[in-house]
Amino acid sequence: MSSTPTRRRPGRRARAAQPDVPAGPLGRLGVWATGHVRLVTGIWLLAVIGLGAFAPMVEKNLSGAGWQANGSESVEARELAQEHFGGNASSSIQVVVRSEDGPVTEGDGAEVIAAVTDVLEREPRIADVVDPMPGATLSQDGTTAIVMGGAGVDTNEMVRVATDLKEELGALSTDTVTVNPTGSSLLWSDFNEANLDAMLTSELMSWPVTLAILVLAFGALVAAGLPLLLTLAGLVASAGSLVLINELVPVSIWAMNFAMMFALALGIDYALFMVVRYRAARAARREEGVEPRLARQRAIAETMDTAGKAVLLSGLTVLISLSAVMLVPSPSFRSMAGGIMLSVVFILGATLTLLPLVLFTLDDRINRFALPWSRSGEHRSVRFEKWGERLWKRPLVWGSGALVILVALAAPVVGLTTAMPSIKVLPEDAPARVGYDQVKESFGDGAPGTLQIVVNDDEAAAVASVLASDPGLAAAMPPALATDDSALVMFQAVPTVDPSDPELASTVDRLRDDLPSSALVGGAPVENLDLKAQLDESTPLVIGVVLVLGFLLLLFALQAPLISLLGTLASLLSTGAAFGVARLIFQEGHGSSLLGFESQGFLDAWAPVFFFAMIFAIAMDYTVFLLASAKEHYERSGDPKDAMVGSLAHSGRVIFAAGAVMVAVFFTFALSGPIPPKEMGVVLGIAVLLDAFLVRLVLLPVMLRLTGKAAWYAPAWLTRVLPNITFAHD
Repeated sequence: MSSTPTRRRPGRRARAAQPDVPAGPLGRLGVWATGHVRLVTGIWLLAVIGLGAFAPMVEKNLSGAGWQANGSESVEARELAQEHFGGNASSSIQVVVRSEDGPVTEGDGAEVIAAVTDVLEREPRIADVVDPMPGATLSQDGTTAIVMGGAGVDTNEMVRVATDLKEELGALSTDTVTVNPTGSSLLWSDFNEANLDAMLTSELMSWPVTLAILVLAFGALVAAGLPLLLTLAGLVASAGSLVLINELVPVSIWAMNFAMMFALALGIDYALFMVVRYRAARAARREEGVEPRLARQRAIAETMDTAGKAVLLSGLTVLISLSAVMLVPSPSFRSMAGGIMLSVVFILGATLTLLPLVLFTLDDRINRFALPWSRSGEHRSVRFEKWGERLWKRPLVWGSGALVILVALAAPVVGLTTAMPSIKVLPEDAPARVGYDQVKESFGDGAPGTLQIVVNDDEAAAVASVLASDPGLAAAMPPALATDDSALVMFQAVPTVDPSDPELASTVDRLRDDLPSSALVGGAPVENLDLKAQLDESTPLVIGVVLVLGFLLLLFALQAPLISLLGTLASLLSTGAAFGVARLIFQEGHGSSLLGFESQGFLDAWAPVFFFAMIFAIAMDYTVFLLASAKEHYERSGDPKDAMVGSLAHSGRVIFAAGAVMVAVFFTFALSGPIPPKEMGVVLGIAVLLDAFLVRLVLLPVMLRLTGKAAWYAPAWLTRVLPNITFAHD
């Protein structure tokens, strides 16, 4: 009878279901994948090739704007201006024409203005084209003029219009006349271009560094290459998906930037955790003398039931953390969070289905091109086991030291100020910045941030009176009538201060208090102020939701209230320290020359809410790896010391290597490009550095030591409510 299965040559389905491979749900998924090689491979090839065909379109298709507070007064004002005033809205294109040889409306200047007008009029997405007007868009000395191209489409499309036209417009410059398009649409176009170049440069810099760290961590070139290949597969699929989603809902180009970074970092983390566990499990099966194919399936089952379960929990934590950003009613934030979440889904899918298949297929070949000192079959690290013993003996000394460092670094966060990005985020030679500076020089400091007030025509006189008497305004132009039959008029007013000056907020607040109830105050700088106010309002809610959801997910998985709470709260330490350092660098300007940027005097307003969610997601990634391993040991022995020391021995090396990779990836983003990518690289890099090496490898193990068995205690009523989840492979 024992020879019968051999004679009938069972198919993959029969072999995948063998009772000789004890496994939980994830273990069975891994074994199933190894038994359906062609199906799983075909699905992933179809996804990567099919979606990858759209990936090259990501730069062109994804939107560049969406930085607005939906439902705000300024957005409503912009929409009315676009609909009823020939597109003379905040997203319109202003083309600055300056003559170095006499009045710009004569000679070569007049010809260039005519050519600029022709370019704008030929573009179907431009609404009305307005020639320079004395006293408004023609400077007093006559050397600088502004040709306005009205916004005929939404803000996202206007950024594309700016991208399509800026080279043609710039080419109209002569030896004596310069042409520089500017305005918010050009600002975002130039910024997106500089940002994308910086992100691609950073990615190219990070890959060889990452590969070097992985080779050292894995001890073999083939094993080190697996995470990069899987990450690339997930990244290509997510990029193509974003292009398709953009056909339904506008997706910010930043979504792809963040997705690239997160896919690389998390993909390496997950693959590292899985590969290390598989190599150890495979070595153990080899010692048992089990038939090779069955041994490989058992190793896959063990890997999936332990490391795979931790990876799944980590991925869910990341998704939950980022989903809280959706509470911010701004298209750019929602699309960025959605882009990262999509990449995480693809990385999770690849890790839990494609990676088991690759490991099963390669088997011992994963250790090819091994370094001389490599010990591929070792899961337990002697060095981190000794480290755990040291922490167990002197927990207060090590824990207090880590706590003091984190609190000291977090202290500067008390004086942190935020604002929307200024023109300084652009390179000095960017056309939008050159035009911006020329407008300031010729028309006054506040001219680049002209305010727009839309009001019913019967209240025009009252508005004119308020504008004329407000001390925060340098000039107010006569009201413009609507181009249709609507009973609306629009005033334009020039503030006395630069658009990024904090004093502008006081002027806008005062105008909104003094103007008639029907008046709507808008303009590009006001849209920034409204978005900042919305972010300030949303930040406490997002942070609270992230913390609560993170705690509940840990509680669900670990079924241990105390350590779930401590693990969640510990993330606040590394987050606070990262923002404390960020204040010193970006607000105070310490190290700005080294990093190559001009300090704005504040941190960009989106950093607290968005970076907090990202930092928390990454921090919980390491928390899950450590505590899942600790629970696995505690389930086997019931010994708190074994749980603490064993978790460091089995996951410490992975956390250390994964943290090193993430720090390298993030810090490369701090070395190039405009300020926002630098902020992202520095804040996330420091957060990971502190969280991985101080919080997860020092402070959290100390918490396990000090709480002992209480860390794993759960009241009876809670165990009855929660499902029975175990991290030990049966």
